[in-house]
Amino acid sequence: MPSRRHLLAVCLAAPSLARAQATWAPSRPLRFVVPFPAGGATDVAARILAERLTESLGQPVVVENRTGSSGNIGIENVVRSAPDGLSLLMGTSGALTVNPHLFPNLGFDPARDLAPVSLAFTTDNALIVNPNVPARTAAELVALAKARPGTLNFGSAGPGSSTHMAAELFRLAAGIQVLHVPYRGSAPALNDTIAGNVQFMVDQLPSCIGQVQSGRVRALAVTGPRRSPLLPDVPTVAEAGLPGAENTSWGAVLVPAGTPEAAVERLGAAVRDAVAIPAVRERMAQAGADAAASSPAELAALMRRETERWGKVVKEAGISVG
Repeated sequence: MPSRRHLLAVCLAAPSLARAQATWAPSRPLRFVVPFPAGGATDVAARILAERLTESLGQPVVVENRTGSSGNIGIENVVRSAPDGLSLLMGTSGALTVNPHLFPNLGFDPARDLAPVSLAFTTDNALIVNPNVPARTAAELVALAKARPGTLNFGSAGPGSSTHMAAELFRLAAGIQVLHVPYRGSAPALNDTIAGNVQFMVDQLPSCIGQVQSGRVRALAVTGPRRSPLLPDVPTVAEAGLPGAENTSWGAVLVPAGTPEAAVERLGAAVRDAVAIPAVRERMAQAGADAAASSPAELAALMRRETERWGKVVKEAGISVG
């Protein structure tokens, strides 16, 4: 996973928007498909980005929420769309790099059937516990789990979700035996962590930050490469002695494979231009996301690395959605 400093170097080695504009321009409104419900961090980030893309591309960029099957329905909708640069996808790390290992009959391959455009944002996760859990550090939670193997529970948004995968990565890095309790979404899992029905969770910061700040859950570590400005006193998992648990969720813009290179270049330049704007970055930060950008090649390489990494976690943890 590239460092956040690398991800946020939004203007380096990027083609200029003016040069890209000279080679391709959309002739009608664009669709920006978000494969998750409205209101979540991915949706909010897409809508912030769509506003700026509308300005820079000279055509309306309309966000469409096409939900279901852990993001697969929305992804397939874009895969089956005409490769004309007018159908965009806000893909996420889980949907693009974990789902291929969980759904053997997808009918499409993100690496083959989508063309990377640019990263758009990253979000860190937080290891959180119910306040009654007698652990104030990640090391203490690991020690507690090792002293009572198989008795601690963790919640997630469901099998194969980003919150499940991040928790399994933590479990494998720590070498502990804990029980997975899947829920239908992150919100009910967080609610049961607050209630003490499960002892801990690895949740995305945008989802849990309010509960952490109010004291309803305790944050023991964040999973990113450096401390979060939202929780400056909370160490990273690497600082807590678990570098193998480091992970960052991300969102990226992609288009159907076969989209003309000129269109990919123009769209990528527009995304990089957008996330370099302080107001855009600030609005994303308020939603718990860090604006980011990349070249298509960098995004493709990231997808390959993450697909391999999460495939190993799925296999080692024996994760299935059946």
